[in-house]
Amino acid sequence: MITNKLTIFLLGILVIFCACKKDDNKNIEIISPGNDPNFTIVAHTDAGYTATNRKVAVFGIPIYAYSDVEDSKLLHTANIMAQYLDNNEDGTVDNVTLLTALSTNNAALFMWKSESQISLNAQDLGADESIISWHTNGHTGKFDAAIEEVWHVITQTGYANAYPTVFGKNAGTSLTNAMDIARGGNFTTIPNPYPADAWYTYDDQTCEYDCMATEYIYWAMSSILGAQENRLSEISQEWDLNTNTLIQNTDSAIYSLLTDPLYMFPTILPDGTYMQ
Repeated sequence: MITNKLTIFLLGILVIFCACKKDDNKNIEIISPGNDPNFTIVAHTDAGYTATNRKVAVFGIPIYAYSDVEDSKLLHTANIMAQYLDNNEDGTVDNVTLLTALSTNNAALFMWKSESQISLNAQDLGADESIISWHTNGHTGKFDAAIEEVWHVITQTGYANAYPTVFGKNAGTSLTNAMDIARGGNFTTIPNPYPADAWYTYDDQTCEYDCMATEYIYWAMSSILGAQENRLSEISQEWDLNTNTLIQNTDSAIYSLLTDPLYMFPTILPDGTYMQ
C-alpha cells in the first residue's frame, strides 16, 4: 500500500514537472537567424537593451532591434555598418584604431518601429526610415536613413574618440574649425539668419554645437560618397554642397580631412550588400 501511494505521489510530481516545462517552453521566443551570408540574428540579454529582443554584431558592434522590426531591415543596417567599417570588403576592418574606439566606448545602435520605443541610450534608427530600395532605384525616392544613422555611430563614438584633436566635437578641433568656416563663423547658438556666404545652415534649435559637428561630418562624407547628388531640393535648407566636386572646390578643409589616407575613411557608398 505504501509503495502504491509513493508511486502515485511520484507520478503526480512528474506530471506537474512536465506541465511546468511545457509552460516554460511556451514562453521561449524563437529568434530566426535570418538569411544573410555574413551576419546572424541572435537573441540577447544585454544590460540596457532588454526592451529589444535580438541583435546582430558587426565587428563586435551590436545593432539591436525591437520585436516588430523586420529582419530584413536589421540585416540591411548591419550590412551598411560593415561596408562603412570594411569599405574594401576584404573581411577585415579598415581602421583598427577606429574599431578600438568604438568598442571601448560601447558603440551601439538600436532599431525601433514606433516612436514610443525611442528610449534607449544609443543611436537610434527607425525601421520605416531605412529604405532598402533607395539603393536600387538610382538613389531616388525616399532616402535610406541607415546611411546617416549608422554613420553617426561611427563618427560620434568612433572617430571623435580615436582622434579627439582632429574629429572631436568641441570647439577648436580640425573638424569644428572647418565647420565654423562652413557656417560663416563660430556660433554656439543658431544664427538668424546665417551669413550669406555660409553653405552649412542647419537650424534645428535642439542641436547644440557638438550636434552640429556630427551633422556636418555626415553631410560632408555622404556628399563626397555621392549619396546627396539627387537630393539638393530636399536638403538645401541645411546643406548646399551636395556633390564631391562642390565640396572639393568649396570646402577644402573638410575635403582634406575626409580624404586623408591616415584616417581610412570610406571611398565607396554602402549599399547594404556587404561581401555579396
